[in-house]
Amino acid sequence: MKKPILSIKPLQALLASALLLSCAASPSAVAGQPNILLLYADDLGYGDLGCYNPASKIPTPQLDRLASEGLRFTDAHSSSGICTPSRYAMLTGRHHWRDFHGIDAGFDKPFFKPGQLTLQEMLQKNGYATACIGKWHLGWNWDSIRKPGTPQKSKKHDDFDWSKPFRGGPLDHGFDHYFGDNVINFPPYAWIEDDRVLSAPDITFKTTPQKIKEGHWECREGPGRSDWDFYQVLPTLTKKGVEYIRSRKGADKPFFLYFPLPSPHAPIVPLASFDGKSKAGAYGDFVVQTDDACGQLLAALRQAGLESNTIVIFSADNGPENYAYARDEKFDHWSAAPLRGLKCDIYEGGHRVPTIIRWPGLTKPGSVTGALFAQIDLMATLASHLGFELPTNAAEDSHDFLPFLKGESTNPPRTTMVHNTFKDIYAIREGDWVLVDAKSGAYRPPSETWREKHQVPAYDGQPAGLYNLRKDISQRNNLAKEHPEKVAALRALLKKIREQGHSAPRLARNAEPAAEKP
Repeated sequence: MKKPILSIKPLQALLASALLLSCAASPSAVAGQPNILLLYADDLGYGDLGCYNPASKIPTPQLDRLASEGLRFTDAHSSSGICTPSRYAMLTGRHHWRDFHGIDAGFDKPFFKPGQLTLQEMLQKNGYATACIGKWHLGWNWDSIRKPGTPQKSKKHDDFDWSKPFRGGPLDHGFDHYFGDNVINFPPYAWIEDDRVLSAPDITFKTTPQKIKEGHWECREGPGRSDWDFYQVLPTLTKKGVEYIRSRKGADKPFFLYFPLPSPHAPIVPLASFDGKSKAGAYGDFVVQTDDACGQLLAALRQAGLESNTIVIFSADNGPENYAYARDEKFDHWSAAPLRGLKCDIYEGGHRVPTIIRWPGLTKPGSVTGALFAQIDLMATLASHLGFELPTNAAEDSHDFLPFLKGESTNPPRTTMVHNTFKDIYAIREGDWVLVDAKSGAYRPPSETWREKHQVPAYDGQPAGLYNLRKDISQRNNLAKEHPEKVAALRALLKKIREQGHSAPRLARNAEPAAEKP
């Protein structure tokens, strides 16, 4: 008797069932996982938002509302006092100073290392649609479109073949889609979609043809469009962000939208419709427009029916620019209030930034926490939520805040953080104490007028500054002489963290030697 032949249809059904079971068990099957919207302001001060500073001269109703609906951090920090390093650190969970200190100066190579896992790539691997709309500032492979024979450092518009795609940008580091102008004040001054410009630059900018409303243009020389309008950068990006959110309605998988705003970074270019909306000059008006842009994206979530299943995170890359001194003198608005320091500084004002998380079902509306939090902690926290096991060579400094956010732990997972902007100048935080391990934590000294107004003492000749932030949030009282043992202990801790190559608790546990058998 012949054995029965297994028919092809049952075999197909068996394989289909196995595939479904496999998908159900796969970490990449993320049906029901929340969308993620990450709003990231540029050069925004800790004291600019009304929810952080009741005395602010700038109305920010949209972000104030977000704070009332979520969790507001009062002790949250970027990795650096300048932009490229902070973005790199947040998107890798790794302190920038382990790899570099400076910014993408225009036409630099990619800052991510080959094969380095990023936050967006982790989400992409776990089934998310990923998009970046806004300021990139993390490098591209511009040489891939440079014409043969042109000088390597030349930035003339006709040195490049703009019809070709250029790699090394967002699409090569975990994003499915990109739209933006790379950096508002760096070339090329043209719209980039995914991996190519929409319209080729036709001039080489040497000066900017438009009028500025405050400060300086801060724009670097390089290729751009002759019809480029700096005032339309933020409105265009906002429109694209709204369109992307609306397009996700009814989508079969969740999205991650990283929306790095170009504002209120210089050039200060608020639309005319925002002129006079604040009592802090053109910068204040630009912050109002920034708040409005965030509000438009948040409204798009509501209108698309996505609000109840979207994590919204708002933060900024560093403190306010140096123009804040003149603003304080003219308008009595201190953008970093109540902190000392600005962009570039390792005083608190350089890196302590507004941070709000609205996580439906997890964060309590209107709640506030003084827990020490770092932007690099986003990666481990979201990995924990996804059940994704981070490899040992990724997110080396990221702490998992999920149990804390859930209320399962009352002890914040982070008590220590290293602050840095420039090479060999560091500060170390441990609990209430911070050691500024330098003669000064300021990149540029403040004016005497500002120093006297805010009662900040002149340099006292000490080689370092030690401050108790619980008692002295404005870092006026240097306690280094009174507590030399604390200075020594913090220096030793800083040395250890820098040399061991990581600070994430999961890696520290892995590094612990196994207990000896009795």
